[in-house]
Order: sequence, then structure tokens, then C-alpha cells
Amino acid sequence: MSSLLSVKNMSINFDTPRGSLEAVRGVDIEIPAGTSVGIVGESGSGKTVMCRAAMGLLQGSNVKRSGTVVFDGHELTAMSKEEVRDLFGSGMAMIFQDPMTALNPVRRIGSQLSEGLRVRLGMSKADALARSKELLELVRIPNAAAVLKSFPYQLSGGMRQRVMIAIAIACNPKLLFADEPTTALDVTVQAQILQLLRELREDLKMSMVLVTHDLGVVAGNTDYVAVMYAGEVVEYAPTKKLFADMRMPYTEALLDSIPKIDHKSGTRLSMIAGRLPDPTDRGAGCGFAPRCKYAQEKCHKEHPELKKDPDGHLYRCWFPIGEAK
Repeated sequence: MSSLLSVKNMSINFDTPRGSLEAVRGVDIEIPAGTSVGIVGESGSGKTVMCRAAMGLLQGSNVKRSGTVVFDGHELTAMSKEEVRDLFGSGMAMIFQDPMTALNPVRRIGSQLSEGLRVRLGMSKADALARSKELLELVRIPNAAAVLKSFPYQLSGGMRQRVMIAIAIACNPKLLFADEPTTALDVTVQAQILQLLRELREDLKMSMVLVTHDLGVVAGNTDYVAVMYAGEVVEYAPTKKLFADMRMPYTEALLDSIPKIDHKSGTRLSMIAGRLPDPTDRGAGCGFAPRCKYAQEKCHKEHPELKKDPDGHLYRCWFPIGEAK
């Protein structure tokens, strides 16, 4: 299966008053065409930074980038900002995490949705508004004509997220990044949004990168899962394979921290003790070692390389789950 997006040895550093902050560290990841890939990890693991860097959205003199990004045969790292920008919309698009801050609060929904159609596709104002109404109907927004005339604050959280999805798919992108698309939504609306994304991906023949901190979200919505920790991909496998035979203790800890339906009332929920390592001072060993119940002396002293099983399952651990210690 050919790769639509290929990221090789990506590292992202930010210059800060405390020194160089390493947000992404030597990431390799492939997004096969026609698939959905989940990027999972705690907040601060580097998920969003990696995706924004892959799209060419990280700007500023304090950002230091290295590595290569190839999208649909185009090496983005060798292209100008203008050339990369031309790929937005029809090539790549992103659903941002918080629609209330992503949407312009003083512009009506119709104006914001039709703008991309006019700029990217050269539509007339009338045609763009007509297409905007069709897009709102496509993402299951009732009374689309009235919503076009609304301001963001007049819509519910779920409705605003549907508007963001409509904006993202407006130019029929080949690859859609969905950055925590269900954040701050209640459980019922979360399920509706995830179902909508599944249907749109199939109907529009898109590939998708689903960014989340919740392994439960990726379980039924992705073909592959990449687990990130402290700026690195620490495990990558087909979704079913990862859940059936996870190798990383961190992946196991993420799964254990998901609340269970049979959880006994009055008992504490499972959590991952400790916190992510300081990104300005990584240390020599495995970043997860201080929090890992399986850690041994080697884990604290030597940084593990990425290993690959014969079936393609990737993991970064000296003593993976399932192997004799």
C-alpha cells in the first residue's frame, strides 16, 4: 500500500528562555493512502506539534525543524511557504481542537465557510454560498440556511464542531487531520461526531489522521495507531494488532487509565503516576522509565531504539510486554 504522507526523522525544537525545548524527537511515520491513523498520547506528548509541522503550519524564528515530509509525492520540506500553502484545502486540511477559537467570532458562518471555496476553487459568491449550504447539510446540520447567517456564539459546541468539519472538507482534501475533534463535547455528541467522520472518510475517499489522548476513541475509528510519548513514536501497529498484542508499557498504562463500565463505585480510577519528562532536559534513559512498573536499571541509563517485529509492529522498549525479562 502506497504512502500518502511520509514523515522521516522529524525533530521540532522551540527556543525558549529556559533553553531549547524538544517537542518532537526523530519521528518516522507513514500514512497509507485510504486509511485512518490514530495518533495517541497524553497532553504534551507532541501529537499536535507533529501534525502541524507535517502540514507546514509551524512558523516563527524560534522554531527549529529537521527531517523530511513527503505528501502525495511532494517533498514539503523542499517547497516554499507559498507552494505548501497551495496544497491546503484540496491536499491537506485540519479540524482544529477548539472551534470557538478557530472560528472568527465576528463573522457569520456562511462568510467563513464560503471564503475557502472562493479563494481555493474560484467560485462566485453566490455559488460558494450555495455550496456552503450543501456542506452544512452534508455534516448533518439541520436548517442549514439559518446557520449560514449565524455567528459562532449562537451555535452549540457540537454544531460548531460540525461547521469546522464542513470547512475542512470543503475542497475535498486527500488527507484530513482531526485534532482532538471531540474535546469538550458530551459523550453522545462525541459518538455522533466520530460516526460522521467515519462516514465522510468513506464517502469522500479521504485518508485521516485522528489525534486524541483516548485509546478508546481510536479503537473503532482507525486502521493504524501510533502512540507518542515525550515527542517520540513509541509504538506503531495496525489497530487490531496493537490492542491484541501491545508491546509498550506506556500503551498498556494508557489503556488501563480508561474508565471501565464495571468500575466499582467508591474506588479510585486508574491513572499513570508521575508526569512527562522535562522537554528541555530529556536525560539519558527511556523517558517513561520513572513511571514504568517494568523498568529496570538499563531503562534509566540507555535510550531504547525503535524495534520492528517481523509483522511490522514497531515499539521502543528494552523489555517489551510479552517477552521474558
